Amino acid sequence: MDKSREELSPEEIALFSPTEKIGLAAVADERGEAHVALLSSIMAKGPRELLVGEFSRGVSKERMQRSKKVGFLVMGLDLRMWRGAAEWRRLAKEGPEYEEYNKKPMFRYNTYFGINTVHYLDLVGVEGPVKLPMAGIVCASLFTALAISLRPSRSEVPALSPYGRSIVDGLASLSFLSYLGPAGYPLLVPVVQARTAGPGLIAFSPGPFRRELAAVPDRSRVSLFSMNLGMESVLCFGRYEAPRRLDPLASVAIDRVYNSMPTAHGQVYPPLPLAAYAEA
Repeated sequence: MDKSREELSPEEIALFSPTEKIGLAAVADERGEAHVALLSSIMAKGPRELLVGEFSRGVSKERMQRSKKVGFLVMGLDLRMWRGAAEWRRLAKEGPEYEEYNKKPMFRYNTYFGINTVHYLDLVGVEGPVKLPMAGIVCASLFTALAISLRPSRSEVPALSPYGRSIVDGLASLSFLSYLGPAGYPLLVPVVQARTAGPGLIAFSPGPFRRELAAVPDRSRVSLFSMNLGMESVLCFGRYEAPRRLDPLASVAIDRVYNSMPTAHGQVYPPLPLAAYAEA
């Protein structure tokens, strides 16, 4: 992060407070790949401390505790975006932050679950706000669609179902590429222009984030998180291919797909073998 700061301003702390925002957290999984989770409960306690409220049991919080190194992205309804890195420090199941979370309407009036655990993270660095460049994204989306239509699909691997492809390809969908940076913290790059080029391939013009995508090592392992306005999401893993002279699109050849939506988080491609159930 070229323009990284070590503190959030009082205004930014207030802007992180609403639950009506997009919050993403990326952390290394057991394979050393960036696992991205939608966590709108990301907030700032102070200029150098972040909070994550846990209300749905998933693997992302367990991985935070194990690897400590977390990459995050926060985007408000006005499309202003912050990105940064943080280090997991501790958790609590009571206290003032726990009570504050459960007073918020999203959790206070939820019939099924409220916040059960608060995770505390030390801010390592943050950059922003940057407004999501919609004009550049629209141009990149049109170029991506045209380029995909002019070339044959290079992958028929049945990784993404029609439902999964509809999430990636939705006109109002948002996609973010993630990979582990040199210091071990996952980095997040918006690739809203991403589109499927077959059930096993996602492609996109580098567009307005060309400089950041140029830093992604060619043929490295990456993940790509996509979500729509209905908060339906899918997380894909695969090999990144940088643009080339005869192919102006970057792409991700998918070999693993993870269902990131509650209540049944888990890998959906390749299918996991069914385990026998034994009664106690």
